[in-house]
Amino acid sequence: MKRIIIDTNAWMAIADFKIDLFHELEECCDFSYKIYVLQGTIDELRRIISEQRARYRQAALLAIGIIEVKNVQLLSELGNVDDLLVQHSKKGDLVLTQDAALKKRLKRPYLTIRQKKKIILVS
Repeated sequence: MKRIIIDTNAWMAIADFKIDLFHELEECCDFSYKIYVLQGTIDELRRIISEQRARYRQAALLAIGIIEVKNVQLLSELGNVDDLLVQHSKKGDLVLTQDAALKKRLKRPYLTIRQKKKIILVS
């Protein structure tokens, strides 16, 4: 079973692009997988809620709500989120991100959102 770790900006895309990440992952991935989130990602979302303006705050609140309702597994590793995602990528985990700089550092394959509406596997 593959592990898919979702980055902060992909969680924020749920509100920005009005995308259903879980449905799109089912469409994209023809293998068994489990979805995970890093503790650092949760911390980033909470920081957005406390520091950003209303639009971003709403997106972050929605993301945290979905993470809780869907019982997304938490990886409680500490450190720089991007560095941890790169480490997981090198171990064979899939990372879903919109971050262009992070995509360059990730080992392929990884997942990204295309055309603001669907998730694709980049290999």
